[in-house]
Amino acid sequence: MTDVFDLDVNFDMRTDVGPGQDPDARSLKLRSYHQALWSKELPSGRMFDLTPKPKTRNGLVHESGLRPLLLSSDTIGTAHRKRLSSLYSQLSPEENEAFHRSAYTIAGFLVFPMGRSRSSINTVRGMNSLISDRLDLTLESIRRHYEGGQSPLSAKLDEYGDFFDAFGSFAGYIDFFHLGDAVKPDGSVDFFYDFDDFRTQRLPRELDEYIEYRKRMLAFLDARRSRIQRAWDER
Repeated sequence: MTDVFDLDVNFDMRTDVGPGQDPDARSLKLRSYHQALWSKELPSGRMFDLTPKPKTRNGLVHESGLRPLLLSSDTIGTAHRKRLSSLYSQLSPEENEAFHRSAYTIAGFLVFPMGRSRSSINTVRGMNSLISDRLDLTLESIRRHYEGGQSPLSAKLDEYGDFFDAFGSFAGYIDFFHLGDAVKPDGSVDFFYDFDDFRTQRLPRELDEYIEYRKRMLAFLDARRSRIQRAWDER
């Protein structure tokens, strides 16, 4: 696929679906991008081959383990449009559209395993108020999973331990999915906003904090787009 596949890191996945439809659930182009990018060699040297799941629009399957892994796409570049609507609405339509245009490129998406119980990692990280759909807090939870620590996502990450084992370590996971711009040189998570060790919900409350949070998210998305492009060119 890498010899003939044309990957455009600036493509807006919203344009591949109907008005108001979710690219995570409906975009065939997004699924093909995920398949092309993540079907590659794992740190162990084993191939992480992904194939479309029959009778679904967005599912991908990896079948080389003891039991199949079903993966689905999830948006990681979120403006918290509904949860922080009072702040979101204070920014101009042009500012909000510029954010979404960046967030709906491939840099704003990630795949997570699902299907072994009613709730998925995607669902839990969105519904749990101590995570609140923040990518940085999701990554901190994954980092703690690799180190044997606890987080609000521990039970759900443990459920898919074989998926995370495939990458060997937190560093291996970060490198595989081109998330290096969300961590510091020492391997710790570079938080986009305040973090209090998962004691309370941590989302911006003031407009200036919200603007800064979005700036940091956009900087990460821009850097990840470049990182994905470099890795694709090398392949």
